[in-house]
Amino acid sequence: METDTPVTTLGDLPMQRPQLAVGETQRRARFFNSGNAFNLKLPEVPAQVFGPGKAAQDGVSREIHCDQADAMEMPGPATTPLMLARYLYLAEGEPWRLACLATGVVLYVIEGEGACDCGGEDWGWGPGDIMLLPGDAKASLCASAGGAVLWAVSNEPQFAFEHARPAGPPIAAVHYPAAEIETQLALIDGIPADEQTSGAALIFASEAHAERRNLLPSLTLSLNTLSPGGRQRAHRHNSAAITLILQGENCHSLIDGIRHDWRLGTTMVTPPGALHSHHNDGGRKALFLIVQDGGLHYHARSMGFRFGEG
Repeated sequence: METDTPVTTLGDLPMQRPQLAVGETQRRARFFNSGNAFNLKLPEVPAQVFGPGKAAQDGVSREIHCDQADAMEMPGPATTPLMLARYLYLAEGEPWRLACLATGVVLYVIEGEGACDCGGEDWGWGPGDIMLLPGDAKASLCASAGGAVLWAVSNEPQFAFEHARPAGPPIAAVHYPAAEIETQLALIDGIPADEQTSGAALIFASEAHAERRNLLPSLTLSLNTLSPGGRQRAHRHNSAAITLILQGENCHSLIDGIRHDWRLGTTMVTPPGALHSHHNDGGRKALFLIVQDGGLHYHARSMGFRFGEG
């Protein structure tokens, strides 16, 4: 027994190593018990806000992570335990290969225009467009005159946690042009939501994952709206949320009672389980893009969505 201190409860026991080990496979075993193995106290996910910074002026492409790895005691870049958000600054005419160990990457074009080449498929993109690209280095982005700024979210930390690699064929790229997004928003504009619906939002899916209403197995994407003077009812869910503020004046969010005033182009992190609500005190419709690790929670039947006071 590996302890020099008095043991009065199971929780007092430290981790145990094998006492009768024969060979390396037995030596690698470790033992805990019902008193010291459960209710691990891990660092919480901070409710943080990240600014986009300034676009590169030196003609060099770069990416800036919305990184909370140190606060969460994680080994690599992460915005939440399973997701990583970043800003991409693309210099004019300099191809940027999107290589990351992830199922896929969700991108939103903040400003600028360019082209994408992905496994033999190519298309042009511009402000307000959304793209889903595989995370296997088969996609490259090239900005036109003046460069471009994009926002991207992937599930890289999910694979880093398992030391895993995506299996099977790469996901198929999907392009959601800004004009199509506006058309789809118009279809739901003005249709009232019932008491069990958390605001009016456009949910993005892909052909491969339409049955689950997802664009990736683990990630969900929604473009939420909030009318002038509107308030999204306070709620909580077990998925973490990463939000990009797109449009709105005099808007704010309350996350576990703390007010976060909106600034266009910023990234806001809502921790899993946090009670949160969104408020539009201005005279213009608010728009905010939200990526969640909701696909995993839906699959595990652990989303835990519920309304609350606040």
